[in-house]
Amino acid sequence: MKILDRLEEGIITLLMGGATLIIFLSVIHRYLAGLSIPGLQDWLLSLNFSWAQELCIILFVWMAKFGAAYGVRTGIHVGVDVLINRLSDRNRARFIVFGLLAGALFTGVVATLGAHFVWENGAHYALLHVTGADLGEVPEGPTTPDLEWPTWMVYSAIPLGSSLMCFRFLQVAWRFVRSGELPHHDHGHVDGLDAPLPVDADVYGLDDNLHLRDLKHAPRDDRQGGRP
Repeated sequence: MKILDRLEEGIITLLMGGATLIIFLSVIHRYLAGLSIPGLQDWLLSLNFSWAQELCIILFVWMAKFGAAYGVRTGIHVGVDVLINRLSDRNRARFIVFGLLAGALFTGVVATLGAHFVWENGAHYALLHVTGADLGEVPEGPTTPDLEWPTWMVYSAIPLGSSLMCFRFLQVAWRFVRSGELPHHDHGHVDGLDAPLPVDADVYGLDDNLHLRDLKHAPRDDRQGGRP
């Protein structure tokens, strides 16, 4: 399971990094191409970046689908659970399991319909073409306007991402049934801030009404012989 987790995180990272890099290069190209610099301007204008916007849209769509599955696994998705938390533990558990299974059913249906759409949109033709089978009257399928990629490759994000999301819903539901715990993400947590503060840093020793005083340690100014 850790391999799948790392693969999921790696795909999201590559998609996000690739889209960011392409957008950055496209903006720099557009800016520098407008400057009247002999030689450089002619070379930049000879470069074709018309495909950049379409590729970024494709990358963000794939990132969103796999990111949604990652959100289910880590508990990032925001949920309104005010009423559920007021129920008894048994009823609360039932509603949570029902919600997770409903999410699995929905994403499973989307994955199934998406796979059928991708198959009819050109994947069937591509499989027959690769295997050398008789194509018959199977349509080749449309392509994207700028990159001229087969659209079935782009739309494959729907069945793949939805299938992974369905698996994550089932995974979370199974773990909840066994342990009674749900994945939780602390939105106030910032990576890199877990390290202990220096000894002479007293975050509770500020002389205002916004910070609580530490009852176990004297304020920093008091330790140094009083406030100036």
